[in-house]
Amino acid sequence: MICRRGLPIKVAVLIVVVAVAAVLGFATTQPDSFRVERALAIKAPPAAVFALVNDFRAWARWSPWAHKDATMSESFSGATSGLGAVYTWSGNRDVGSGSMEIIDMTPPSTVRIRVRSLEPLATTNTMEFAFDGGDNYTEVTWTMDGPMPYVSKLLSVFTSMDALIGPDFELGLRNLKALSEY
Repeated sequence: MICRRGLPIKVAVLIVVVAVAAVLGFATTQPDSFRVERALAIKAPPAAVFALVNDFRAWARWSPWAHKDATMSESFSGATSGLGAVYTWSGNRDVGSGSMEIIDMTPPSTVRIRVRSLEPLATTNTMEFAFDGGDNYTEVTWTMDGPMPYVSKLLSVFTSMDALIGPDFELGLRNLKALSEY
C-alpha cells in the first residue's frame, strides 16, 4: 500500500517509530537536575523585602501566580511566617496544586522553601530567595533547583525549565519591586 507521497505505509511508520525512539533516547541524555535563577535590584531595605517573601499571606500581593486563577483555593498552616509556615493551593491548569513550606530562613538575608507540586506534575523542588544590600537597596535573587525525572527530561527536549519558569520569576520580582519601593 502506498501513502499520498509515494512512500509505502510501512516505510512511513518506520520513519515515525525511529523519530519517536530518537526523541525518547535523546531525553535520557538531558541533565539530572535543573536550576532557574533571576535577580533584580530593589530600592528598599533588605528587611522590608524579606518580610514580603517570608510571609506566605503576603504573596497574594506580588506572586506571579496569584492572579492566574481567581477561584484558586488556598490555605495556610504551621507558623504565621518564617520557619514552618506552610501554604497549600489548588487551582486551574495554570497554577496546578501543591504546597510550599519555609524550611530555612535567616533574616533578612535568605528564605528557603520546599515546593511540592502535585499537578500538573508531581515534583519536589527547592526555591531560595537571597537578599543582599544596604539601607535602601536590595539585590533579590530568586532561584529554584530540583531533580529532572524522565518525564521532565522528555519535556526539556522541547522547552527548558528556564523558559517555563523564568518569565514567572521575572514578573514576580517586578511585582515585588513595585510593592517594596517607596
